[in-house]
Amino acid sequence: MTDRSPKRGPFSPRRRAREFVVQGLYQHLVGGQDAAAITAQAESAAGFEKADRVLYDTLLEGALKALPALRALLEPHITRPWAEVSPVERSVLLMAACELRDHPETPYRVVLNEAIELTKAYGGADGHKFINGVLDKLGPQLRPHERG
Repeated sequence: MTDRSPKRGPFSPRRRAREFVVQGLYQHLVGGQDAAAITAQAESAAGFEKADRVLYDTLLEGALKALPALRALLEPHITRPWAEVSPVERSVLLMAACELRDHPETPYRVVLNEAIELTKAYGGADGHKFINGVLDKLGPQLRPHERG
């Protein structure tokens, strides 16, 4: 049974925020939209009012501002050129890398699980395996105290 309580589960405010962040990063990567345009569109989307707004704002702005640095953290763990990674997978990786780097209050396993679930929902057939592999390598680098 899936836990759909307000604090946990696939429809939690935090999951919704991450979902909107991934969509926003996709809009930026594919269409070049800036944070203001992305947020304006998100605010008009169904379900946005149920998202954790603080998490949404900090992850979207953090990922957009640190895009080159986050990409530099991720690329050593990817076996193909960045341009060959699908925009959905790049969006999920950027969001997860931002959360791992800038939000130590969120456990590594939560970030990993959320990234995998979002990739299953929006990515290609085996995209979640790729995301898991990359983040499993990045996790110890950014969170050595959690990964041992």
